[in-house]
Amino acid sequence: MFDGVHIGHRALIAELVGGARQRRATPVAATFDPLPIQALAPGAPPSALSDVQQRVRLLREAGADAVVVFGFDKEFASLSADAFIDRVRGACDVRRIVVGPDFHFGHRAEGDVETLRARGVRDGFSVEVMPPMEVDGAIVSSTRIRNLLLAGKVEAAAHLLGRAYGIRGRVVHGARRGRALGFPTINLALPRERLLPRDGIYAMWAEMGEGRFKAAASLGVRPTFGGGERVLEAYLLDFGGDLYGEEVEVSFVKRLRDEIAFASPAELAAQIARDVEDTRRALDG
Repeated sequence: MFDGVHIGHRALIAELVGGARQRRATPVAATFDPLPIQALAPGAPPSALSDVQQRVRLLREAGADAVVVFGFDKEFASLSADAFIDRVRGACDVRRIVVGPDFHFGHRAEGDVETLRARGVRDGFSVEVMPPMEVDGAIVSSTRIRNLLLAGKVEAAAHLLGRAYGIRGRVVHGARRGRALGFPTINLALPRERLLPRDGIYAMWAEMGEGRFKAAASLGVRPTFGGGERVLEAYLLDFGGDLYGEEVEVSFVKRLRDEIAFASPAELAAQIARDVEDTRRALDG
């Protein structure tokens, strides 16, 4: 699935690319859209670390010359292991496939590495199994990264991703409380299926057409104002333009503190001023 395209995924792509260059071949990566859990369990809690556009971009940055995106639905999920391999072989002239040791495919995950190797002998492609990457004595996996994000450990997650965790959303109108406090914020409407880190105050980067800006952001329910829907709102440092309707990608760099209720808006405004200075220090360091 390559969800997140973490450093383990990038190592696998590097192995693919190295072999392709030796054979004067084209390195091609494959992924799904939507992710299987989104198609088979649409009511499941948000868990995606990436959307398909981000995955394709990251896979290409990792070295893939092309990316095949298989549309995943219940019909696709019902394909036998042999039919799945036929789909893969139908995408290009396959000479070598690189996978991880726990690779399973086909209906009810009936196919495994040995199934793939047997087809390779028959159909003329080789199969390379990459060992999993370990960091600090544990395997790098999308599940491990999800757990770190849910705990608010965005810096540890970034270490495994090879970059800060980012998500893209559209700027929408909010309650304008930030403006009243002296810190006008942008409110981001985020994809429902994307995993969000633990609630709190974060130092982040915000990137859009106008450039890349430091941002102090609040993810949570705004308890000072009585709580409510979970939202992400960010105060962009050194920026004063109008971004309504624009797409903005934010990257969670450091969790500064918990989201807490203040006795008054004035106390909250004073704390936001401190958060802004903490954000500058975090992003300048």
